[in-house]
Amino acid sequence: MIIFVFISIAYLILMISLIYGWQQIPEFSSNFSTAETGFSIIIPFRNEGENLPVLLKSLAELQYPADKFEISLINDASEDDSVEICKNFQQNYPEFSIKILENNRQSNSPKKDAITTAIEKAEFKYILTTDADCRVPKLWLQTLNDFIKNTQAALVAGPVSLIPPSPPITPPEEGRNVKPFRAFEELDVLSLQAAGAGAFGIEQAFMCNGANLCYRKDAFLEAGGFSGNNEIASGDDVFLLQKFQQKKYKVNFLKSQEATVQTQSQKSFRALISQRIRWAAKAPAYKSLFSKFAGAIVLLMNVGLLVGAVLALMEIWPYYPVLIIFLLKFNVDFALLYLSAKFFKREEVLRSFFWSSLAYPFFSTYVALKSLVSGYEWKGRKFRS
Repeated sequence: MIIFVFISIAYLILMISLIYGWQQIPEFSSNFSTAETGFSIIIPFRNEGENLPVLLKSLAELQYPADKFEISLINDASEDDSVEICKNFQQNYPEFSIKILENNRQSNSPKKDAITTAIEKAEFKYILTTDADCRVPKLWLQTLNDFIKNTQAALVAGPVSLIPPSPPITPPEEGRNVKPFRAFEELDVLSLQAAGAGAFGIEQAFMCNGANLCYRKDAFLEAGGFSGNNEIASGDDVFLLQKFQQKKYKVNFLKSQEATVQTQSQKSFRALISQRIRWAAKAPAYKSLFSKFAGAIVLLMNVGLLVGAVLALMEIWPYYPVLIIFLLKFNVDFALLYLSAKFFKREEVLRSFFWSSLAYPFFSTYVALKSLVSGYEWKGRKFRS
């Protein structure tokens, strides 16, 4: 019980620190300054025929001079009509510089190889990555241009949210209902966004998302690119962030609704678990002490709640300390999630927070343990943790 109490105190301190960090980051809006920054937008894809039209349509609507950005689409052995969709996009928008490349596989990480393949041919100073199942905002590049001019950051992590359910349900009051599975996933995404940004706010950045990540090409090359972790299938974002920090490059979080990239929700609970196992599998390779501490405390807190609940039911532990700790965790988690949900204008999903908070310890514990003992499937390929 004493150990559980100490873990709980550490967890509360961690969450309060992340809440403070989130609030320390000011919201940023574009001031529509002169477009000076050049961007090489890099998008790896594999069997994304269903999602690419949404992404490509959003890219065509970018409000930024066409001579200041290029789009590199890297095919990773697709077996559907993804390449044909990309070629049609290239033909329909001749005013854009669009490259369709084949992935040059060199490691155990197809995505890192694809990004590296594109960077070798990139013409602009800043690399900007997103995923094929995303949708980018019209002012994405303009906002990044303004932010980079203000901060001179070598790496900018941008916000990511789920694409809202569509078509919208009418009448409006019925739109308050969110499917339980999707609500659970969205709350998880909101918590990850808030935690990641909060860590930037206290200068302990350890998490970002490759669906919205911008960095200088020369800094990437000076840091050695993905070398040293390219045998880990995922982590093109987190490991690069850690490398930039080791090199003392300036890294920032862009807290801007105008620069928020939206991504598709997972199609099933099984797909969600597989995705989270993939994310968790890279955690043992983290080098940041803060990231190791945060990951361990969050895991121990969730495991502790499960063990505490079982021992309380067996009347080995008194139930009230476990209940008090759960309520403290409930409130501090809600505070962080509320800030994130308010920023992304998704407050309605908080209606599912209570039952999600009961389910989350089971979910996170299972994902963490599964990531340690088994592999996972990603884009039709199997990888070992």
